[in-house]
Amino acid sequence: MNRNRRSNLMESLCAALLALALMCGTLPAAAGADEGMWTFDNPPLKQLKERYGFTPTQEWLDHVRLASVRLNDGGSGSFVSANGLVLTNHHVAFGQLQKVSTPEKDYATHGFHAKTQAEELRCPDLELDVLQSMENITARVAGSAREGLSGQEALKARKAETAKIEKESKETTGLESEVVTLYHGGEYWLYRYKRYTDVRLVFAPEQQIAYFGGDPDNFTFPRYDLDFAFFRVYENGKPVESRHFLKWSAQGAAAGELVFISGHPGTTNRLHTLAQLEVQRDHFYPMLLKIFQRRVATLRELSARGPEQARQAANLIFGYENAIKAFTGEYQGLRNPEVMNKKREEEAAFRKRVADNAEWQQRFGDAWEIIARAAKNRAEGLRYQHYRRVRGSRLVPLALAIVQHAAETKKPDGERLDGYHDAQLESLRFQLFSPAPVYADLEEVMVREALAESAETLGADDPYVKAMLGGRAPEEVAREAVRGTKLGDPAVRRQLVEGGEAALAASNDPMIVLARKLDPFTRQTTRWMEENVESLEAVAGEKIGQALFAVYGKSHYPDATFTLRLAFGAVKGYPMNGTIAPPKTTLYGLYDRAHSFDFEPPFQLPERYRNGRDKLDLSTPVNFVSTGDITGGNSGSPVINRNAELVGLIFDGNIESLVGSFVFNEENNRAVAVHSAVILEVLRKLYDAAPLADEIAGASAR
Repeated sequence: MNRNRRSNLMESLCAALLALALMCGTLPAAAGADEGMWTFDNPPLKQLKERYGFTPTQEWLDHVRLASVRLNDGGSGSFVSANGLVLTNHHVAFGQLQKVSTPEKDYATHGFHAKTQAEELRCPDLELDVLQSMENITARVAGSAREGLSGQEALKARKAETAKIEKESKETTGLESEVVTLYHGGEYWLYRYKRYTDVRLVFAPEQQIAYFGGDPDNFTFPRYDLDFAFFRVYENGKPVESRHFLKWSAQGAAAGELVFISGHPGTTNRLHTLAQLEVQRDHFYPMLLKIFQRRVATLRELSARGPEQARQAANLIFGYENAIKAFTGEYQGLRNPEVMNKKREEEAAFRKRVADNAEWQQRFGDAWEIIARAAKNRAEGLRYQHYRRVRGSRLVPLALAIVQHAAETKKPDGERLDGYHDAQLESLRFQLFSPAPVYADLEEVMVREALAESAETLGADDPYVKAMLGGRAPEEVAREAVRGTKLGDPAVRRQLVEGGEAALAASNDPMIVLARKLDPFTRQTTRWMEENVESLEAVAGEKIGQALFAVYGKSHYPDATFTLRLAFGAVKGYPMNGTIAPPKTTLYGLYDRAHSFDFEPPFQLPERYRNGRDKLDLSTPVNFVSTGDITGGNSGSPVINRNAELVGLIFDGNIESLVGSFVFNEENNRAVAVHSAVILEVLRKLYDAAPLADEIAGASAR
């Protein structure tokens, strides 16, 4: 999701936070609130019945689940026809748009339209998952850590059991199998996915209309963005028959109407303890914001060299700027004393409930102190975790993965580094052998900047800096590694992977040489984090999760984990800047906003919109807001009505939702979506895309 920090950010945040019935992680969801990112095994049936008089059936839930998709390079989507057509955001598709573009054909900027299936472009490395089943395996995973094991031994046992479960499941079912930790260890679930790797680009509008208003309008409302794109999923060379797809509502949702959001929210921290939030506030956010701001400055310098360099850097700039906006809002929220004071009070109340019960106190009472020790250790290790790595490069992680693949696959499955287990290798190799282009100019500046940043932060005497630079300048090391490597060719990468340790030992490719130097530091950091942070968090997090169930029952939803969730709410405006934000915007407003700024960037319109105004029904809704509870990762999520018809497409939140990682406030926290009607309107009248419009509109009659 796009993030933005406006000049009135703190005023808006404070107003929102002071009004909260704050749920910062230790209390059940507030009664009567449109709150929660609910798992499909535990949907909010009670809340829906009480608030909206609606109870979804199991058939309804299964249909929505099987129509929802996860795009594994980030984001959500949904099937919208019986022929494998998938709807998501332009900004979710941006990376793949860039990968299928060329200097002569910039689809990310100018859009793409395949008028026939033969013209659809295969994406080089996009994986798309559909959740087939969920199985509670808490007893098996938790039971793998026998009584009396140390924290490190218990963590190792859980990881080995997790790898075993995933491998058994994949071999038995043929489905991608992923063990998911919920409630920070209170529960473990096995999620099985049908994975598709032949995904083809069908349509995307111009970036300017998908991101109309640019940074000034980002993370605000009213909005006027047509942030949508279509892919088609293939299997065995033919479009899949997607029996479960969302019928298209041409009318969309009305003000006050109940809507649902089915998507894959990335990460929230509503169940974190006070100690964990303090580390994020005092260490994590300041460091990451500094890193990302430096990356953007570097990429801007590269973009200034010419239009081709600007095209190559566009997706990274977009990603880093969104991260800056998101993290800035979250950071300001944690710096608000009201948030932390309320969190402190609620944690104290929860711990008192535990302490007042002798059995609970014996089982769970020490968990918060253990988490506090882990948080302190995490703060101490953050600089090494983030500066002893090469951020922003594509080639360096590929080279490191090749080096580690050879070493890890020799080990028993349960003893390998995460990412190299048997159940994960197929996906890893799919990414390793991706034919997506590698841009030497972009790689060189990113490697150079990462090395320079590490040297400046850790110092010239740091062992990592000495090993990686060897007394040379960062630009010299980066130039040699990037200009001398052959890893840009996926065939070379394949030869090295298939050749194993012998091929790697014989290789003098400078990027492989650099990865060999990096590998021991990566392993050292991983071991340190496991021993000093993860082993403590695993034990204590499991206790706090179990305490939550003991005290409150399972009336709560878990933090987001980029797994499928169901949110609900109503289409509804909200108080804003002394006035009221409407529940929807229209094409009238789009043209008014462009004219109001004299079509100056970022409020210019693509030529087809300027020339095609008279073709459009300007009363057509463009964007709308609802009280549905979302966060980053929900981008591309379908918005549906109680009939499971698609009425919209999530693409953002408003400025008041910036602190949604920690709290939810129904009064003014809003999810922002593209309206279903405007997509049909522009496809038919501006893009000469009647067959595509007919395919999705025809779905409503089936």
